[in-house]
Amino acid sequence: QALLVESGGGLVQTGASLRLSCADPGRTFSSYTMGWIRQAPGKEREVVSTISWNAYTTSYADSVRGRFTISRDNVKNTVYLQMNSLKPEDTAIYYCAADRQPLSYSGPPFSPADFGSWGQGTQVTVSS
Repeated sequence: QALLVESGGGLVQTGASLRLSCADPGRTFSSYTMGWIRQAPGKEREVVSTISWNAYTTSYADSVRGRFTISRDNVKNTVYLQMNSLKPEDTAIYYCAADRQPLSYSGPPFSPADFGSWGQGTQVTVSS
């Protein structure tokens, strides 16, 4: 059973919105900081947004601040990424990932190496 399962990606036009979901079916990560990390073709992975285990603290990359919103529902064991005003440069595979340690919020800045458990990713494609 996959530890983290992303959904909600797709092909949209510039300016559209998408909401990504990350399910934790094993109820493993309710005490962990969670992040959304993306990887565009030919580019390194980028930490887009993070949320602390208690949802009190969030962070955003400069490239998405003001357009993306991260949230979590620890009852449903799901983390969300609401993406508005999408741009072609947002095209990437989006991964959900959990911090390596519980009850920890080590950033910002965050690095992909800070996250130890990853989902399989969901493709987001924004056409111009």
